[in-house]
Amino acid sequence: MWEIGGKILTSRFLIGTAQYPSLAIMQSAIAISKANVVTVSLKKELSKRNEKNHFWEIVNKLNCHVLPNTAGCHTAEEAITLAEMAREIFKTHWIKLEVIGDDYTLQPDPFELVKAAKILVQQGFEVFPYCTEDLILCQRLVEVGCQILMPWAAPIGSGKGILNPYALETLRARLPDNHLIIDAGLGKPSHAAQAMELGFDGVLLNTAVSQAIDPINMAQAFSHAIGAGRLAFEAGLMKERSYACPSTSLIDTPFWHQHL
Repeated sequence: MWEIGGKILTSRFLIGTAQYPSLAIMQSAIAISKANVVTVSLKKELSKRNEKNHFWEIVNKLNCHVLPNTAGCHTAEEAITLAEMAREIFKTHWIKLEVIGDDYTLQPDPFELVKAAKILVQQGFEVFPYCTEDLILCQRLVEVGCQILMPWAAPIGSGKGILNPYALETLRARLPDNHLIIDAGLGKPSHAAQAMELGFDGVLLNTAVSQAIDPINMAQAFSHAIGAGRLAFEAGLMKERSYACPSTSLIDTPFWHQHL
């Protein structure tokens, strides 16, 4: 178990709710993932408010903490307004803050992101900012009151895995008191295991599960990988060496010399 944002969780897997083949598959995949936190796009769901669907009923049945996000926002003002709506609808002060600066890469706008984060923290929100792995940006977010950071591994939906392990390792070392959750770009369970082995506190993903041939089995695979990666980090990973080192000691081993 671990604590984040004032809540106790049993899983380090945070999972999205978008783009599943059906609501039934979404429900089964999230259940087998053992995730305690699900993200929902308030802007997307509000656009369907006049349509008959059972999405919210199923989300409520999952018995998970809901982390609303501001996906689709491009300015601080837009994101703040959506966050305020989410707090009223979901009765939660949690918000995954997304302020997109580029529609091609879906890279966050660092200036608008920090601006929005500062105001939302002052309004009592627990802000989960979606950001890049840039150290200075992350430090600015911490300075305005963010206790949790969600740097990407790679662009959203790219499935490329961790593109800059050095930068992520640097974040972990320089921000030891903050919760760091990898968000976006992971395509394989091995990518998630690598993130956890780096010492990150959790992984949030959607596309790699929802768009898999078998989302239910993929959700379980990621769940196992995240657990294994965290356990490996806590156990203490073997240090890399630039030379061979036998696992069996060579002391008292006879060496035979050939005489020419």
